[in-house]
Amino acid sequence: MTKAKDIVDVFVIGGGVNGAGIARDAAGRGLSVVLAEKGDLASGTSSGSTKLFHGGLRYLEYFKVRLVRESLIEREVLLRAMPHISWPMRFVLPLHPDMRFPQDTPVAKVLGLLMPWAKGRRPAWVIRLGLFFYDTLGGRKILPATGSVDLSKDVAGLPLVPKIRRAFEYSDCWVDDARLVLLNARDAQARGARILTRTKVTKATREGSNWCITVQDQNGSHQIRARALVNAAGPWVSQIVDDVVQTNSREGVTLVRGSHIIVPRLYDHDRAYFLQGSDGRIIFTIPYEQDFTLIGTTDEAHETADQAPECSPEERDYLIDFAAQYFKEPITPQDVVWTYSGVRPLYDDGASSATAATRDYVLTLKDEGAPLLNVFGGKITTYRRLAEAALGRLGSFFPKAGAAWTAGVALPGGAFEVADKPELITRLKDDFEFLTDVWAARLIRTYGLEAWQVLGAARSHPDLGQDFGATLTEAELRWMHGQEFAQTAEDALWRRTKLGLRLDQTQKEAVQEWFDAQR
Repeated sequence: MTKAKDIVDVFVIGGGVNGAGIARDAAGRGLSVVLAEKGDLASGTSSGSTKLFHGGLRYLEYFKVRLVRESLIEREVLLRAMPHISWPMRFVLPLHPDMRFPQDTPVAKVLGLLMPWAKGRRPAWVIRLGLFFYDTLGGRKILPATGSVDLSKDVAGLPLVPKIRRAFEYSDCWVDDARLVLLNARDAQARGARILTRTKVTKATREGSNWCITVQDQNGSHQIRARALVNAAGPWVSQIVDDVVQTNSREGVTLVRGSHIIVPRLYDHDRAYFLQGSDGRIIFTIPYEQDFTLIGTTDEAHETADQAPECSPEERDYLIDFAAQYFKEPITPQDVVWTYSGVRPLYDDGASSATAATRDYVLTLKDEGAPLLNVFGGKITTYRRLAEAALGRLGSFFPKAGAAWTAGVALPGGAFEVADKPELITRLKDDFEFLTDVWAARLIRTYGLEAWQVLGAARSHPDLGQDFGATLTEAELRWMHGQEFAQTAEDALWRRTKLGLRLDQTQKEAVQEWFDAQR
């Protein structure tokens, strides 16, 4: 007979941003939680985003006002909770004479009737009106308002083709998406949750009022019992429903691949560009890891979650050609130093195209005996609100659980003010005099207040152990391995950091050898 103490309250399938956010919220309410992720944390969709906390300016063209408002409000809530891995960013929106609406948007249809001579082009006044709503819907407190930019005088105009003379400028936030997931999982663990990485759920069956969940890891298969099961498997959510739980659901997801390319830095300033295309789509160019520019994203149908997403040559060339409509200096395929792709599991709302499909989330609760909560869709900016909503749906099953609590509570390393980051970098350099400016800034942007723990008692560079290059040392790998669930060089170089951009193949192999020696 299973004892009550052997049964956890909530079992979460999926170690992406939604799963980690739900685990953290549930653990903080006093519930016992287990999270199982078949790979590394954030190894799927949640490390393949465009890395923005944003309201979704273009969603206003689809009249998704509630989603935009919720996202805009969340930007600053999240920014305050993680000022080390997220920071404000200004976006320049050049007014290109050939920019057009996607033809399936409600706004395009209305303007097509009112202004047929515009031939689908986005008038500047419509963009300015959208930015007015973007400024006001979310109740900004930290981020500056929209403004106009004279590109003939502003440095933002220097890299652009001469025919583009005007632009608007607005605010959103950058975020390190993979570390966002990691810090939610770490905080969940600190509050009592068990985080099981490289642990696959192979079967889940109801046994009366509980779930019996079979998981498989490197030590074989074993079972865990839980009172509630949360399916936050992202692109695999429907597979979990069909194959693991073996139940039926009317809801589903449409898989859309978003690909990005990384090229050497295109311009010297620290602003991003919001670029509108003649095909009605938009892309961003964003300062990335100090020496690079991120360009993305595409919207392509993706057949199956089990197919690893990769940026195709056609997607790469599409992004290059799109950017060429704006930038003076041409980008070539040879300039691309890295590509990455993520599969967005968009809730299947019957939209006519991937671009038009909703970025909102849908939660379904099946409570025939033990409750099953399925998470469909969602976007990174609303992950915390999604987690609150998920715990709200499960509330009747756990009447003694605490109230919502995550708004304004810092993630590990983030208990400081947004404006204090430069001062922290200076303090870290003062305390560890061997650090360079670049090294200290990277550590604060990665670990925040925990940078002091990463460096420990070191008083010189050699005190940090083996040097792998690009400011990566053995002390940092020990922290990743011991505190951040990292088990491979890929975990460390592409998700815990992006130092894979800076290390050569021999250095990357040395990092993997270090991890192999820990086993």
